[in-house]
Amino acid sequence: MSAIRQANSKSLMLFSGRAYPELTTEIAGHLGVTPTPTASYEFANGELFVRFEESVRGCDAFVVQSHTAPINTWLMEQLIMVDALKRASAKRITVVAPFFPYARQDKKHRGREPISARLVADMFKTAGADRLMTVDLHTAQIQGFFDGPVDHLFALDLLVAHVCERWGDRDITVVSPDSGRVRVAERWTDKLGGVPLAFIHKTRDPLKPNEVKANRVVGDVAGRVCILVDDMIDTGGTIVKAAETLFEAGAADVIVTATHGVLSGPAVDRLKNSKVSEVIVTNTLPIEPERHFDKLTVLSIAPLLARAIKEVFEDGSVTSLFDGAS
Repeated sequence: MSAIRQANSKSLMLFSGRAYPELTTEIAGHLGVTPTPTASYEFANGELFVRFEESVRGCDAFVVQSHTAPINTWLMEQLIMVDALKRASAKRITVVAPFFPYARQDKKHRGREPISARLVADMFKTAGADRLMTVDLHTAQIQGFFDGPVDHLFALDLLVAHVCERWGDRDITVVSPDSGRVRVAERWTDKLGGVPLAFIHKTRDPLKPNEVKANRVVGDVAGRVCILVDDMIDTGGTIVKAAETLFEAGAADVIVTATHGVLSGPAVDRLKNSKVSEVIVTNTLPIEPERHFDKLTVLSIAPLLARAIKEVFEDGSVTSLFDGAS
């Protein structure tokens, strides 16, 4: 015999960072696998150490990390996990980052500024990642920062289904909190059967992050349920001011939807004390019990991530999950 022949066999292995292991466990439940046991800890000076407790040679590795605070620690941990997998001969490494870190720094607003989203993509590639999977990027062009396949997933269907179930019997207007989100809002109107679209014209001081001056509403909102759509809620300042502007324009109810519930600093108090009727987010990021409040609805992104991981592993079509949207 001139060669050794082996039947092709693939193994899917799921790895969890320490930022939000509950999400990985939920994904694993949908896939019917168990997250690979991992030893992770910090040295006294803050350096991180990672070692996998099982052989990963030849596996299709999916490394899940939710980039919540402290974001730099969890980013570094995921990079080290990818490096460990590369050096242990994993066949293919997919970084699963439901909330892509530094995504808001995707371009230079002024001179002498970094493009940190590009830097993060480069670091993942340098560490050894072959593929990137993420949910609702802040801007779509970030896909081009990573030199390899990017699976850009959308929480739209999940959020729309909940809105239809809860508010579908009312007159709805979809509202973009600024001109940059109009394209996303248009997708919402299509999914909701062609309901009206409005947006809030606002100005932002480039020298003061998280501070917005909301101006006027463009569109028909009087007496209607307004669905404010955004990709993330950080401090809540933008979205609460937008809601106040809508109520001043005669809105009957305001529903806030976002994929990523960052909920930094005063966000919970701002949303809880606002006139907003419901705040809908997904669990791409952990929301501790003390940050939950009555108006908050958290939908699980785990089934979508599990389906996408399964398609990638089986060399199927991730695009098919979104009816051809890309």
